[in-house]
Amino acid sequence: MAPVHGLVHPKEYDIKDSNVELIGTDIDHKVKYASAASEPAWNDGAVGLSAGLFVWRIEQFEVVAWPKDRHGTFFDGDSYIVLHSVKAGTTADEAKLAHDVFFWLGAHTTQDEAGTAAYKTVELDEFLRGAAVQHREVQESPSDAFLALFPRLTLRRGGVRSGFRHVEPDATPADVTTLLRVFKHPGAGPGRDTVVVVEVEPAWASLDDGDVFVLDKGDKIWVWQGAASSPMEKAKAAQVVHDMTLAKHVDVEVLSAAESRSRLVVDLLGGKDAAPRQGFQAKRPVSSISRAPPASGRSRRLWRLSDASGELSFEVVRDGDAISQKDLDGKDIFLLDDAGREIWVWEGKGASKAERAMWLEVAQAYVRQVQGEHPEGQAYLTPIAKVHEGNESAAFWRAVKA
Repeated sequence: MAPVHGLVHPKEYDIKDSNVELIGTDIDHKVKYASAASEPAWNDGAVGLSAGLFVWRIEQFEVVAWPKDRHGTFFDGDSYIVLHSVKAGTTADEAKLAHDVFFWLGAHTTQDEAGTAAYKTVELDEFLRGAAVQHREVQESPSDAFLALFPRLTLRRGGVRSGFRHVEPDATPADVTTLLRVFKHPGAGPGRDTVVVVEVEPAWASLDDGDVFVLDKGDKIWVWQGAASSPMEKAKAAQVVHDMTLAKHVDVEVLSAAESRSRLVVDLLGGKDAAPRQGFQAKRPVSSISRAPPASGRSRRLWRLSDASGELSFEVVRDGDAISQKDLDGKDIFLLDDAGREIWVWEGKGASKAERAMWLEVAQAYVRQVQGEHPEGQAYLTPIAKVHEGNESAAFWRAVKA
């Protein structure tokens, strides 16, 4: 079954309800641009005009600027929008900017927050005149492009109060035991590694010999260095502790897992009566699906989304490695599945209103269908990115020519 059928509630595509017949037309773009132009978040005098990194959090359906000193820190109960603008002009057009827009979905974000982030990302792209590359990011498997923006990525538990779900605000150190896992996440190239700090369940089963853990008990901080942790991870954990102790003066004790005294940390995390075992292992909360080997049974595939026949269809154009730029047709939208590493959507300049309206729904439905066909896999974590014809990124062309 094609992923455009049966996977989205039909009412969402009722023309009478959604006015989908206007989507993609000049009128539609003008209306969307007018809406985007009135969004306070985009009208700070810098967005779309200056190079830089901009981050917003979705709060009660509003787009709220995230403080610069918190860039790189995300809460798993929230959704965020990140804009990265860089100078891409030539000597003839030095003012031209290239834009990447990410909507980041926390593991426990609500449907309303995720939906608002997705909608506002499209709106921001309209504000940027369709020149941005759009990315859907999920907490467990960020793309290389997203990780490259943050030398240190911190993922904390909790989030903003939502209209449909209440997330407890940050507790003070005296109220809660906090366990942070610190590890190095490989980047897309030499020197581009990201240090990831993730708040995990404060339990002894969360420990892993390959990483460093910071246990904050309120009145004392313990640093537990896994037997196989690297010097870089140990150094970065020390930086994390330094940042934590700037606001409070507490004792800090560093223990190597090889020391017998390190058992105290295990005991503090509820493992006092646990059966002894050889080593500690726990799955890392952030994976690298974009750099993983091709999923079993998955090949590189190019799909076409088209309504040229009068009905919306989704069909395979190429199956295997023989994919090139010549396979793309500016009248339609194409989806490139890079063997499960990443999903790329290419929107031709002549794509119809219905095709443009469906790209995200089709991409997400495609991912769900693949997950259903390979339930043991992690297709649901696949990063999704969209480019416009004429504004393709270098990463997209590398994926096409892989």
